[in-house]
Amino acid sequence: MKFTAEQIAGILDGTVVGDPTIEVYKLSKIEEGVSGGLTFLSNPKYTPYIYKTDASITIVNADFKPEHPIKTTLIKVEDAYEGFSKLLEYYNQIKLNKSGIEQPCYIADTTKTPDNVYIGAFAYIGDNVELGDNVKIFPNAYVGDNVILGDNTIIFSGGKVYADCIIGSNCVINSGSIIGADGFGFAPGKDGTYSKIPQIGNVIIEDYVDVGAGTTIDRATMGSTIIRAGVKLDNQIQIAHNVEIGKNTVIAAQTGVAGSTKIGESCLIGGQVGIAGHLVIGNNVRIQAQSGIGRNVKDNEILQGSPAFTYGDFNKSYVYFKNLPKLVKTINELEKKVDGDN
Repeated sequence: MKFTAEQIAGILDGTVVGDPTIEVYKLSKIEEGVSGGLTFLSNPKYTPYIYKTDASITIVNADFKPEHPIKTTLIKVEDAYEGFSKLLEYYNQIKLNKSGIEQPCYIADTTKTPDNVYIGAFAYIGDNVELGDNVKIFPNAYVGDNVILGDNTIIFSGGKVYADCIIGSNCVINSGSIIGADGFGFAPGKDGTYSKIPQIGNVIIEDYVDVGAGTTIDRATMGSTIIRAGVKLDNQIQIAHNVEIGKNTVIAAQTGVAGSTKIGESCLIGGQVGIAGHLVIGNNVRIQAQSGIGRNVKDNEILQGSPAFTYGDFNKSYVYFKNLPKLVKTINELEKKVDGDN
């Protein structure tokens, strides 16, 4: 798909400096720009690249004035980074603008499909599923019985939504994600074996939630595992049964949250964090990567370490951690001196 500089300027409400008819069909970094490519310049440290880039079109801030000759056509906008982001969103919408029902796929007779829906080949849609307007279910996806998908929600290829789960509007479930698999519940027997505890709850995902590739959200033992509106989950995250994650919380990759823990609103949780079960994490909490959380956390705390403690105390302690060999050497020398004096 090709766009001219004039068309792009129209989308971004920008001004063309150069050839308005020049076309682009791919995106690139400014330092890797090639003919037919579109790039942008917002960070001043990358300014030297604009004088040698081969990109056909470059989006720049409105106040940018070249100090040397340039080959690239400029599109001047109020904020180049914001403009490029807007263009990416526009491009993504066009790329995902699929509709219709591909064959072969399976749709149960008890499921009604809206006129404006996309269901890819080899997808499976179970009994009594409710599909909102403009839902997109890509090839090889699975949607179990009694699932509800809100308007504009996307299930990418290989995504699986188990029976009875509810997903709101404008959500994205990426490839390989599993929503509603059984929670990890087993009862130990006297003979050392384990009996499975039935997991009869579901998962509720509210509006505007993004679930990364390979992330798993387990159904509740009873009741619901709940992901509140605006939550963003990275790839390969494990959310256990009966967990609740508050609005607009962001969690990075490879984090695990054990069962029945409640995480507050607007938290930022780094990668490879481990959070034990049955805890309460407050609002606006910041947890640094690779931290281990084994206690309740109050609002606005910043934590690091395993087991985690306050970020300021961790940094102070780290000064001593890295100097431990020197400290041990000093202590040994002092002990020798004391022994010699005696």
